[in-house]
Amino acid sequence: MNETLMLGLGLLGVALLLIVVEVFVPSGGVISLAATAVAIAGVVMLFRVSVMWGVAGILAILILGPLVGFFALQILPSTPVGRRMLFGDTGRDEPVLSGVAPPALDRFIGTEGVAVTDLRPIGVVKIGDERLDAVSEISFIRAGTPVRVSGVDPTQIRVRPII
Repeated sequence: MNETLMLGLGLLGVALLLIVVEVFVPSGGVISLAATAVAIAGVVMLFRVSVMWGVAGILAILILGPLVGFFALQILPSTPVGRRMLFGDTGRDEPVLSGVAPPALDRFIGTEGVAVTDLRPIGVVKIGDERLDAVSEISFIRAGTPVRVSGVDPTQIRVRPII
């Protein structure tokens, strides 16, 4: 076979291989740039053989490039590098929230306080001596408006204005 044809096909193969390597070796896109340059060089070599081979090379890169990248990303979580990238230094799937329970906000249900900031619908209210994140059950509550706690979520309270 023609040496130029073999070189062009080889360069396209190397470009696809570099796409896989980019997924597993964090390089900040340097390997992707190299893969792009190698793919362009491969397509140019194929066009030197014939227009048909050049068009086939372009189609191969447009179809196989994303497919190879997709499959490499599917494999990534099962590799040591991928586990470190996704789960941190330990490489283990750990819960995002620590084992510390959020403060018990149930005790505030029914209590009254004052909106410290405008609640649009989220803001800060003061109940007794505590400042708490709150969400308004209506659209807007101005700062300084007396409010009553009507419910709780895991990390904030729900309030309504006292009418």
